[in-house]
Amino acid sequence: MNDRSASDLPALSRLGRRVACAVLAGALAGCVTNPVAPPPPAEPVEAVPEGPSAESRSFARYYASVEARLLDDGLLRTDGGGPDTPFTARDLVENFERIALYDEYVLSGGRFIAQQTPSRLRRWDQPVRIEAHFGPMVSEEQKAIDRAELSRYAARLGRIARHPIRNVGSDGNFHVLYINRDTQRQVGDLVRDLVPGISAVTVAEMERLPRFTFCSVYAFSQPGGGSTYVAAIAIIRDEHPPLLRRSCVHEEIAQGLGLPNDSPAARPSIFNDDEEFALLTRHDELLLRILYDRRLTPGMLPDEARPIVRRIAEELVGGPS
Repeated sequence: MNDRSASDLPALSRLGRRVACAVLAGALAGCVTNPVAPPPPAEPVEAVPEGPSAESRSFARYYASVEARLLDDGLLRTDGGGPDTPFTARDLVENFERIALYDEYVLSGGRFIAQQTPSRLRRWDQPVRIEAHFGPMVSEEQKAIDRAELSRYAARLGRIARHPIRNVGSDGNFHVLYINRDTQRQVGDLVRDLVPGISAVTVAEMERLPRFTFCSVYAFSQPGGGSTYVAAIAIIRDEHPPLLRRSCVHEEIAQGLGLPNDSPAARPSIFNDDEEFALLTRHDELLLRILYDRRLTPGMLPDEARPIVRRIAEELVGGPS
């Protein structure tokens, strides 16, 4: 899961599970500024494929082996942190700046290149409506599990951020695509329908995400390159075993809310490529609380936001030490 973000680009997510997984696209505003007419709806698929391709089955075996190895190494923790992972207000300030106010990727020559770059604070102002979309190979049982997880997680994020965030069955603006490798290669028509004006570069990126990219998220800003998100698309691979699947959902949705980067210093956190934690931690909850504090405003640069973030962090964890 990797994160790429820039004020006018998409934003990618993190490692292993997400090595190239999240592309927050503030910078896709260039496309949204000059939107194209939405394409006609795709014709319904009358026949469900008999089964996943050999490549998709290979992906499933690979991800299962990755999850097993990480668990054997004591990683992918689900406890949210504890006495072994203390952090201070100062830690929170430094981690917030690196995760919320820096971009991990820049767009160069039609491709996203890893490069840490200071950026602006980005988040949603309008209510976030999270909608699931499923590829033809996702079973009804798995759809029910995924919908329940999305509903619980959306409610939790709304409480944390104190911002309207909910799971919906239609008319979403944050779209979560559960697709396998076969569907991924043909996802262009769907994403162009979900986000009219999306750039050809971003569509191509979604269709060709390699195996080492476990999942990704693309968040789109207002027309004109603003710092307020109005749409997002997360891609979750259907080949994932249960914990990696949940982990991708937790990180990509949180990153699509405005935390696009990773930091090796962040602990306990899912915004760290070490894969120690699988699910949103207490530390990460506080990052979201800071991000949606009304004392901060979209478009702030690091130097503008830092003193305000420091005050909020000290309020949340009790002092600067």
